[in-house]
Amino acid sequence: MSLIRRGSAFDPFSLDVWDPFQGFPFGSSSGSLFPSFPRTSSGSEVAAFAGARIDWKETPEAHVFKADVPGLKKEEVKVEVEDGNVLQISGERSKEQEEKTDTWHRVERSSGKFLRRFRLPENAKTEQIRASMENGVLTVTVPKEEAKKPDVKPIQITG
Repeated sequence: MSLIRRGSAFDPFSLDVWDPFQGFPFGSSSGSLFPSFPRTSSGSEVAAFAGARIDWKETPEAHVFKADVPGLKKEEVKVEVEDGNVLQISGERSKEQEEKTDTWHRVERSSGKFLRRFRLPENAKTEQIRASMENGVLTVTVPKEEAKKPDVKPIQITG
């Protein structure tokens, strides 16, 4: 299990690897260290969209993941559970078709694949996961099992 830096804290449940070189013009180290990471022919296309921003909060009833996926349809996003306790959120934004007659002045919207994985805690009810998407925000709700109360058995004191 690896650690990802989020502000000044580490997320022990994440399978993501923090890449200190992400966004630098000389490239990212993740291409050579992690060849299974989804990539297209142009690494810069993926780099901009690969880090889909995801919030994870825990409520008394559930773990709630919210992912910003603007411009994607629900058919272009996949939510899966691997190995019984790894939540995987992935998708792809296709590059816009270019017409020979078009003149582009600026291209800032990113395209490419993204993939995020989160190791779920033991109290997650993975068979009851729900996902919905509204206004470019994917919400994945993972219900939690109720905390087991310890079985207390009183012992009679003699003497």
